[in-house]
Amino acid sequence: MFDLIFSWIEAADKCFSQDTVEKIIDALENEAAESYDEWSTTALKKLKEASPLSLKVTLQSIREGRFQSLDRCLVREYRLSLNWITKQVSNDFCEGVRARLVDKDFAPKWEPSSLGEVTKDMVDYYFAPLDESEPELDLPTALREPSV
Repeated sequence: MFDLIFSWIEAADKCFSQDTVEKIIDALENEAAESYDEWSTTALKKLKEASPLSLKVTLQSIREGRFQSLDRCLVREYRLSLNWITKQVSNDFCEGVRARLVDKDFAPKWEPSSLGEVTKDMVDYYFAPLDESEPELDLPTALREPSV
């Protein structure tokens, strides 16, 4: 049993340590073809169903968050959330809600529709500071700092 768990962890590390979403998907496809494990097939299916733009934004957010404090991660996630609902770059958030919760057709029409169409500028938009109409999240972190 533990051997199986360790093999899954090893395979997940190998696949998800890749630099790009495209390489992660390639690694999962290879893993699914070589191992016939259900986890890799399921992970691959879920990634292919997701918004290509959201996959790239999420990967960048996870990679940045590894080196940030919780406070910085919360600020980044707040910014990402607000930028998603503005529909400035993509309507994917609303389209996902429509496909899953409103029409329940589970057939979202992502824009852009493929990973190759997602540009660096599109991804960077979600991490850009909010404009003056929406204040940045200001956490009261000074209250926790030791007084000097």
